[in-house]
Amino acid sequence: MVALSGGHMATDFAGGALPALLPFFRDKFSLSYTLAAALVLGSTFASSIIQPLFGVWSDRHGAMWLLPAGAALAGIGIALAADAPSYPLVFGLVVISGIGVAAFHPEGSKFASYVSGEKRASGMSYFNIGGNMGYALGPLVATAIVLWLGLEGGLLLMIPGIVAAVILVGLTSYLRRFIPERVVGSRHEGVDRPWAMANLLGVVAFRTTAWFGLLVFVPLWEVSLGHSKASGGRLLALMLLSGGIGTLVLGPLADRYGRRLVLRCSVAAMPPLILVFITVGGVPGAIALALVGACTVGTFGVTIVLAQDYLPTQIGLASGLSVGFAIGLGGIAAVALGVIADSVSLQTALYVCALAPIPGLLLALLLPPGRTVGSTTTATREATWQRA
Repeated sequence: MVALSGGHMATDFAGGALPALLPFFRDKFSLSYTLAAALVLGSTFASSIIQPLFGVWSDRHGAMWLLPAGAALAGIGIALAADAPSYPLVFGLVVISGIGVAAFHPEGSKFASYVSGEKRASGMSYFNIGGNMGYALGPLVATAIVLWLGLEGGLLLMIPGIVAAVILVGLTSYLRRFIPERVVGSRHEGVDRPWAMANLLGVVAFRTTAWFGLLVFVPLWEVSLGHSKASGGRLLALMLLSGGIGTLVLGPLADRYGRRLVLRCSVAAMPPLILVFITVGGVPGAIALALVGACTVGTFGVTIVLAQDYLPTQIGLASGLSVGFAIGLGGIAAVALGVIADSVSLQTALYVCALAPIPGLLLALLLPPGRTVGSTTTATREATWQRA
């Protein structure tokens, strides 16, 4: 799990660096809010739409090589994008970095499930804490490097991905030992529930609409208020670091009290917290933004486990869909929010972010129970909390 989580950290480090680079790209290329958001769309589209295809390949053939290849490609892509001389080239390199992210996640999530045993929500949280830390460190490191060395210094951003790739190549044989005996011919036991999966993807899509809107606009909002680019990077890092803490807290709570209950409560908390950030600001706003990070990122592992429960015969595809495709819809929504910011105001776009989780909450109330494995205690707890 340490190796998988470390690879996850290096891969998502590249994704976390991108929002912090947006104010610098906006100054360098005189970008509108829409074009700045389009870079996030390019990254998320590549990492999301392609991700389920990597999941299908993983389910049918096995593809451990995706772990080191994905981490390396994500880091190299974002590093070269930082010093690219034109906006189209930046966009293309960001897309390449997104493909690396897409390659890593389905295989990484599948092996995280293998090594987690019965406490799968907790185990997936430990896997996701690496990604959360990577996303949190990305803006801090990227902002510090660019302020110190300029955008050309962004070439250093490839180091974590390359180091992780070397380590994962060396541990390939060891990780292979965790493939369970029940996996025969790259197939898994269970009955798929595609309609439940579609419902879950709706929840994730609305939740990540708000999330990606914040990723794009929090640094730009700080600059619009007269604060420094470094201030925006720090707020972004606070939101992402809090997501790591939320992951460690909400995963075990989901194992104890039920995944659906934890997911519903977290989605319900997002709108009022985002409104506090927009309308109050200051220290209360920063605290509210931190809690948004905890609620959102903290349930990424929960949604992955639920997806694997709803598609138990295709857990690679389930992971790719839950992490990728639905999040890609959030990236598309981020561009729509960019249009709103340009045509109306940045504040209005942030208000839309606050409203976006509400339809997701309504869909979350319709989610059926997930599969409970092994422990009668876990099954009893799930039944006890089912009415909630």
